[in-house]
Amino acid sequence: MRGTGRRGEGSPYPTGKERHDERRRRRRHVRHSNTAYGKKPFRRSKSHFTDRITADGGDGWPVEAGRYRLVVSRACPWASRAVVSRRLLGLESAISLAVADPVQDDRSWRFTLDPGDRDPVLGIRYLSEAYEAREKDYAGGISVPAIVDVPSGRLVTNDHQRITLDFATEWAALHRPGAPDLYPERLRAEIDDVMEGVYRDVNNGVYRAGFATEQGEYEDACRDVFRRLGLVSRRLADRRYLVGDTITEADIRLFTTLVRFDAVYHGHFKCNVRKLAEDPVLWAYARDLYQTPGFGDTVDFAHIKHHYYRVHTGINPTGIVPLGPDLSGWLSPHHREELGGRPFGDGTPPEPVPVAERVPAPGPEAAAEQP
Repeated sequence: MRGTGRRGEGSPYPTGKERHDERRRRRRHVRHSNTAYGKKPFRRSKSHFTDRITADGGDGWPVEAGRYRLVVSRACPWASRAVVSRRLLGLESAISLAVADPVQDDRSWRFTLDPGDRDPVLGIRYLSEAYEAREKDYAGGISVPAIVDVPSGRLVTNDHQRITLDFATEWAALHRPGAPDLYPERLRAEIDDVMEGVYRDVNNGVYRAGFATEQGEYEDACRDVFRRLGLVSRRLADRRYLVGDTITEADIRLFTTLVRFDAVYHGHFKCNVRKLAEDPVLWAYARDLYQTPGFGDTVDFAHIKHHYYRVHTGINPTGIVPLGPDLSGWLSPHHREELGGRPFGDGTPPEPVPVAERVPAPGPEAAAEQP
């Protein structure tokens, strides 16, 4: 006799819906298994959700203060771009911020830093819930940055390459007074060209090296990283910023990799030809940006180190987080102001970080990092 697909009270057999839910749970487990890192060739997937939030609402998502929530991890360099851009442009009151736990489980980014382990605005435990609200049975990766429509709880976009460019352009009506022009039209071709090389060889290159599964693959990626860093170092030897005489999107994208370099990429990803601190030009450039309001005040080295060393168990199976490096050098004089340049152009620095978004003061671990 054919079953009805329903389970009677007290029956030990799962219903069709329960079997379906279990299959979905298993797919998520496989998709996000942290042990997979370093076990298969690395390929960065393209953003699956590429709708844009624009002034004219062309994709159905108009710029609107208070409607959207930016979900990030302070550990993630791609998400950190959006955090820096939001700070520099003064969009804190226009788009709220959710910060995920830097240590993912097999359902990926989770809100265990918040009371009750739920995001207080979206009411969800995992970012994957917003992805699945957008696309039922979604089986792809769960990435940050992600922008979620608060009223519907649906993901709008996870297009990390586009989000910050739209912050700089489409969100202009909501910028703070004195906000810098991070993507000036007259310099866009040059900015795009610089960013393309930095993305391929540095931003993405450190991951290709770190997750390589063959010696030759690793060596090729590592050489690309340091070849590009050498080119960038020479470019910055006599100019304060990458393009023009003010901070642009190109500087933001390079900074979020450089600030992680000695803390995680040098050791964890084996990009150890030399440290950032051993390149006088790049080290001074990175410190200059770090000490600029909107950059260093968004950086959480504890989140960075705990994410990479505890999540990537495929390449760090013990999960041990190193004590170093010494972080005190980030606040040492850089003398880059002698090259001229105007960090914010004709604008002004951003206001202090909102109290609720301040990076916590370093704890005992940071004290142990000091020699």
